[in-house]
Amino acid sequence: MRVVAISRPGGPEVLVVEQRPRPVPGPGQVLIRVAAAGVNRPDCMQRQGIYPPPAGAPEWPGLEVAGHIETVGDGVRNAAVGQAVCALVPGGGYAEYCVAPSSLCLPIPNGVSMTEAAAIPETWFTVWTNLVHAGRLQANDTVLVHGGASGIGTAAIGIGNALGARVFVTAGTEEKVEFCRELGAWGGACYRTEDWPTVLKSATAGKGVDVILCMVGAPYLRDNLRSLRPGGRLVLIAALGGPKTELDVRRVMMSRLWITGSTLRPRSNEEKAEIAGAVRERLWPLLESGELRPVVQRSFPLEQAEKAHALMEANLTRGKLVLTID
Repeated sequence: MRVVAISRPGGPEVLVVEQRPRPVPGPGQVLIRVAAAGVNRPDCMQRQGIYPPPAGAPEWPGLEVAGHIETVGDGVRNAAVGQAVCALVPGGGYAEYCVAPSSLCLPIPNGVSMTEAAAIPETWFTVWTNLVHAGRLQANDTVLVHGGASGIGTAAIGIGNALGARVFVTAGTEEKVEFCRELGAWGGACYRTEDWPTVLKSATAGKGVDVILCMVGAPYLRDNLRSLRPGGRLVLIAALGGPKTELDVRRVMMSRLWITGSTLRPRSNEEKAEIAGAVRERLWPLLESGELRPVVQRSFPLEQAEKAHALMEANLTRGKLVLTID
């Protein structure tokens, strides 16, 4: 089978199409004939050599796929050959075939394309477990999402709105802020030209927000904490701006703030299966009805993975990027 391999750590140009043996599913696993694979920021970090795959995972990138089940391993009872599924995988999604735990496969809802389905697992699982579970999102909460035009950001806007929250975003250009508004964000600020804490304070009449979903990390910690209402929750899902800074614990104590965070890839399959079950129960009906949709900016053929990575690293994305396989 063809895969997109990492020839050496480096820029997008190190991605090359190579031949690898077609994998065989083990107990509890299925082999998926991949039609589309989502592109995510951790894929770029893996390519750079700073985010190695977990033990036992393929060395080529790819954390989410959509396609048809080709074969099933021993003990699989909840999946069938020929079934159209999307799946969260620990790696190896940039390929014509990919092994996935059957517990992390979800049926593709009616009306959802393979390209759209491939944009769901990694992003929606991440948003669900961090915004809804860790962030304890409730209807009528106000939410600040940094990087609102990203794959994570657009998913958070859609899921937050669907659950009755109001979502305020930051983004790198005025055009991206307007794009987020078109998706349903009730407010936004361009962090390059505006002081987003001031804009947010004005938008919330000085009250701040209930939940913040942040992928920037250290540089935003101080302003994030100042932007939370008493009892507010800060959820950290990445540290793209850096991992270390100082923390004034008095603000945390005085305003009874919660600071938490997580990563998805290192979690056990059992934990991920619980997330998959919750996403299917709560969000799949919204996909079926058309109320909720993944936002896909562009798809590329598998052999053009380099172009997808270059676009992502130029911060020109508006939603998800997806690789497709004929």
